Amino acid sequence: MSATVRGVTARATARTRASARQAYELSGPLDPTEFYPRFGPLPAVVAVLDQSGEWDTIGRTRRLVLSDSGHVIETITDAEVPGLFAYELTDFQRLFGMLVSGARAEWRFDDSTNGARISWSYTFFAKPARRGIVWLIVRLWWGRYMRRVLPPIAREIERLAAQ
Repeated sequence: MSATVRGVTARATARTRASARQAYELSGPLDPTEFYPRFGPLPAVVAVLDQSGEWDTIGRTRRLVLSDSGHVIETITDAEVPGLFAYELTDFQRLFGMLVSGARAEWRFDDSTNGARISWSYTFFAKPARRGIVWLIVRLWWGRYMRRVLPPIAREIERLAAQ
């Protein structure tokens, strides 16, 4: 997405006793079907298909199949160990397909006292004349969803780091 396109962003943070490097390295291989359930009108991730390799390299893609029979394509755009992991989302289907032209997710990992801080931001780029609806969905559901999803991911990273 062009930096000049203004999006609608939600953010969530969590802490883990793992280091930033561990959090970065352990979060990529996690199975999205285990952590992204249905939430209000937001569909669950039910399958990952067509992954082009390990989920850790710029240019890699995968298709997330959603519980509403839609899908979205993710493409890694940034992979800077241990600080930043980002991907763009395209080819939205169903509700989001009518509302957005794409999205960008960024995961930042920063060492802090006794572990790492994980910061997750998700920006949707609304189609013309749909920004208000996208803003409402992000405000009412997506931000809450992110704050519900991120703590179990942080706990799983911590569990894996302790092994």
